[in-house]
Amino acid sequence: QVQLVESGGGLVEAGGSLRLSCAVSGRTFSVYGMGWFRQAPGKEREFVAHITWGGGRTYYTDSMKGRLTVSRDNAKNTVYLQMNSLKAEDTAIYYCAARSRGGNGIIAASYDYWGQGTQVTVSS
Repeated sequence: QVQLVESGGGLVEAGGSLRLSCAVSGRTFSVYGMGWFRQAPGKEREFVAHITWGGGRTYYTDSMKGRLTVSRDNAKNTVYLQMNSLKAEDTAIYYCAARSRGGNGIIAASYDYWGQGTQVTVSS
């Protein structure tokens, strides 16, 4: 089992920044990749960013590319999502997720474990 706990969400003005954290515990050796997703009210959960646990390869959603940086600290078993130039439409609950195998990291079904989510609210 892998446990995930997000933190770092909050209320920020448009144009501001937030850094989300995801603490990973349990069978971390089984983790292949970590993803960030978000879900706004009345909308489907959507992919935001991904990083491989070992090699640190990253990819991002086109809608936020250039405003995001995903990183990981293997010593601390923590993954980060730095978000800059935030917009009101970025308001959502942000989730981190872990997967134990390769495949399509953009789809939620590829992930085995999920955190409880952290609320990000951007005021315009």
